[in-house]
Formats: sequence, C-alpha cells, structure tokens
Amino acid sequence: MILLLLCVVLLLAVGGCACVVWAARGGPSWTRAVAKTTLVAGELVRSSGRSGRSSGRSGADDDSGGSSDG
Repeated sequence: MILLLLCVVLLLAVGGCACVVWAARGGPSWTRAVAKTTLVAGELVRSSGRSGRSSGRSGADDDSGGSSDG
C-alpha cells in the first residue's frame, strides 16, 4: 500500500515537472495552471525543510579546511 502511494506521488511529481517545461515553452493554459501548482508545492516543501535545519548548514560553511589562509 505504501509502495502504491509512493508511486502515485512520484508520477505526480514527474507529471508536474513535465508541465513546468511544457508551460515554459508556451503550452496550453491548463499546463500553466499545473506548472504553477507544482512550483508552489515545491516552494512549500523547500521552506518546510529549511525551518527544521536552520542551524545545520551554517556550521558547514565555516569549516572550509583553511585553504583561504594560505
């Protein structure tokens, strides 16, 4: 059952990406609506991922190995 759900989510994501490309090339109006929905959903997923890892990435940039001191 979970595998079926994951396959459906994957198919929706691939279809949304295809609509983004098609809408960018001047596709029909329904592809623009699907593309807009896909981009908004992607932004929501991205922003929800950032809120959980707000301090995890800032430490990784500070430790660059000391190559800039030369």
